[in-house]
Amino acid sequence: MNYENIAVSVTELNQYIKNKIASDEALSNIIVKGEISNFKHHYTGHMYFTLKDENSLIKCIMFKTYAEKLDFTPKDGMKVFVVGGVSVFERDGIYQIYVKAMKEDGIGALYRKYEELKRELEAEGLFSEEHKKTIPKMPKIIGVLTSQTGSVIRDIINVSTRRNPNVYIRLLPVPVQGEDAAPKIVQAIRLMNEKKLADVIILARGGGSLEDLWPFNEEIVAHAIYESELPIISAVGHETDFTIADFVADLRAPTPSAAAELAVPDMYEVKQRILQSENRLKLALSKKLEIMKLRFEKCMNSKVMKDPYRIVQDNYVRIDSYIKEMEHQIQNKTQKEKSKYIELVSKLDALSPLKTLTRGYSLIEKDGKLVKSTKELETGDKIQIRLTDGKKEAQIT
Repeated sequence: MNYENIAVSVTELNQYIKNKIASDEALSNIIVKGEISNFKHHYTGHMYFTLKDENSLIKCIMFKTYAEKLDFTPKDGMKVFVVGGVSVFERDGIYQIYVKAMKEDGIGALYRKYEELKRELEAEGLFSEEHKKTIPKMPKIIGVLTSQTGSVIRDIINVSTRRNPNVYIRLLPVPVQGEDAAPKIVQAIRLMNEKKLADVIILARGGGSLEDLWPFNEEIVAHAIYESELPIISAVGHETDFTIADFVADLRAPTPSAAAELAVPDMYEVKQRILQSENRLKLALSKKLEIMKLRFEKCMNSKVMKDPYRIVQDNYVRIDSYIKEMEHQIQNKTQKEKSKYIELVSKLDALSPLKTLTRGYSLIEKDGKLVKSTKELETGDKIQIRLTDGKKEAQIT
């Protein structure tokens, strides 16, 4: 067979497929739902990305003239609706959606609102650790804000009463889903605080979609939790679900059952800790008494306790020794000073003018003053003559 006459080129095949797709009205104007991946915003303004779901994907292109009309910025992982037509790009032989309009999926828009509110409240300080209150260790009354029926309240009651049969559960039923849920939750939190109806509050509901959990992402609920004087444990959704209430609450529990465990102490464990503490105290007291007993015995066996007067006697001996030493030092000092005194007196006596009188000399005084020259005397003056054995009166003639 001669294939040359019947074969078509690749270009002709792609053109044929392109025309077939273009002739299908359903593909010329179609709405497709999916998740964005491999998103690229080209410098020319065109947008290139892939739209995928759980099982398949398709390439998409959005030209600048349409991209400029978007009121949001597409990102990887964002779920969207795209409006456009399917066509074949002949050069590469692939078909893709030429997007004319794009809109966020309801979930995506809601999630964006959640993220915006989260950032806003975090900036206001509602998530700050310094504002979080301590959960009481032994609460008597547990306030529960949740639906009146369902597994949530049953789980909380079962776990709480099992851990502490004497704890009191006070349920304040509130809607946990729907438009009127958020105001009712706020009202219940304020009532619990005004009436002091509990020692700690558990705000709980089961799992659900983002729309189902949305009342716990409302700003009014966040402020009510933040302003609550009673500590609040948030247990909303499953372990992987996080709401604004979880970030504002004083403590976040992954499940309602876990919230009950965090709020209510296990009395068996408490008793065991008390017994352990009691045993440790007894052991410590026993060791303390043993140490004190050894110290007492050591003191009683010491010389002081056996012969208390011995120290006094030793001190007497020591004092006598000090006294003898002091007396000896005083005698030596006195003898030295006496010898020094005698030596000085001898020197002084040797220099005394009276000593000269013993050798036949005398002193003449006039009016109590020593006469040194005849010029000081006149005829008729009365004088005193000092000899070695006394004084005699005389007159100058």
